[in-house]
Amino acid sequence: MPKTPSLQTLPSAVTRRQILGGFGAMALSAGLLTGPRTLHAAPAQGGSARFAINDGAQTDSLDPATWQSSFTQVAYGGTLCNALTELAVDGSAAPDLAERYEHSDDLARWTFTLREGLSFHDGRPVSAADVVASFRHHMGPDSTSAAKATVDTITDVSATDDRTVVFTLSGGNADFPWLVADVHLSVFPAKADGSIDWASGVATGPYKLDKNTPGESVSYSRNPAYHKPGQPYFDTVEFINIIDVTARTNALMTGEIDYMVDADMKTLPLLSRKPGLEISKVAGLRHFTFSMNTEAAPFDNPNVRLALKYAIDRETIVKKAFLGNAKVADDDPLAPQIPFAITPEPVHAYNPDTAKDYLAKAGLETLKVDLSVAESAFPNAIDAALLFKDSAAAAGIEINVVREPDDGYWDNVWMVKDFVGVDWLGKPTADALFTTVYASTGPWNDTRWKNARFDQLLIEGRAEGDPDKRQKIYAEMQQLLHDDGGAIVLAYAYFIDALSKDIAHGPIGNMLQCDNFRMAERWWRA
Repeated sequence: MPKTPSLQTLPSAVTRRQILGGFGAMALSAGLLTGPRTLHAAPAQGGSARFAINDGAQTDSLDPATWQSSFTQVAYGGTLCNALTELAVDGSAAPDLAERYEHSDDLARWTFTLREGLSFHDGRPVSAADVVASFRHHMGPDSTSAAKATVDTITDVSATDDRTVVFTLSGGNADFPWLVADVHLSVFPAKADGSIDWASGVATGPYKLDKNTPGESVSYSRNPAYHKPGQPYFDTVEFINIIDVTARTNALMTGEIDYMVDADMKTLPLLSRKPGLEISKVAGLRHFTFSMNTEAAPFDNPNVRLALKYAIDRETIVKKAFLGNAKVADDDPLAPQIPFAITPEPVHAYNPDTAKDYLAKAGLETLKVDLSVAESAFPNAIDAALLFKDSAAAAGIEINVVREPDDGYWDNVWMVKDFVGVDWLGKPTADALFTTVYASTGPWNDTRWKNARFDQLLIEGRAEGDPDKRQKIYAEMQQLLHDDGGAIVLAYAYFIDALSKDIAHGPIGNMLQCDNFRMAERWWRA
């Protein structure tokens, strides 16, 4: 019998520094509020909140395998559910349903111990068998889950008793605690056949489902048996799908809602002058891309891709389309605060002559392409696309901006058409982002880019415990994306939201939208 690797117990909230032995600390940025900051009393229970999100759809489902929008991940994942761990405000992987976790020396076996006394909304106890079934929901060759690539490295998940779950991986993964924090991997009750009961809307989260109308709204009431003492704070919360930014703004101004996601950058001065409102700007992992299908002509030619990367004037787009509320990106999807992020060289600064040179290498003098966008693609996406059209014209590139309907954009345009605008909320680790979006088999590989070297490095990077070696691996991967990938990463963007001063909160998580998806749990009535 082979020797079983020893287990190392990790503290209750662990950072990558503690796992890997130390490297540059994550840059943190709490919510930046414009105007004088309202000082709030300590959190207290009571009251209600109405949050407006902008990308719900009639096809939304409580099935966690299908969640890909902000609406589903915030209104379902972060409000109805819990995973084994959660992404804390400071970016650490904090225990959630699990009270602790341990890893083997080779990082290929992880053991999680559930908290005592956990229960689902209907009173059923939570057991390790529920965790096993919840993970298996996303696993297997026939899975179409958005989390499939994330769980593909799990070769076995088993319950050794009612509170202990053991994961065996195909190789080491230093980021596994962050992987299991993914809202897709929320825990639902297991059925007798080993599947999960997601359709009933029964889970473990801070709120219990009252009414769910896909594409319109979802309402909740407080879970009195929640496992976090004192939380949540609101008696009831409601998430409302308001796609149009003007309609969201009007609803906030008139008090119909308490919070709106993605405030219109053009109306920020108006909102900031409105008594009782404040603006929140959080530098998260969000980034905007114009993504090309590298399997379709002309984007299958790497020289065409480089021509387009040099034909876009990012500085002008950030200044005019985003009004300075973003940072210019250089075709690297890793936001600066993610460990191992670099700035690839050469910088793809706007240069129409260089763009022409790459067109010539592709055997072309001119180029005409369609670019599909909508306001739901990302804030001010249409303005950004029109500015791209203007700058590319100087390089002999004609960009036909196709204005798609907002409704159904993520079903009918993204990953359907060959050149599209995309709003990426990001992932908290390099491995999670690369596995989901840029690996050859990634479920959200909207560029259809396939690179054998990249895939090889992905496996090596996640299993490497030495931070210096990991840095070199991820640097090479970012360089490959920069030089050859199909995504024009044009900007790292703030999460810019507006809310009533009657809604209080502490520091806002700087990784994912809406306080790392958990604002309903963490915020309270002032």
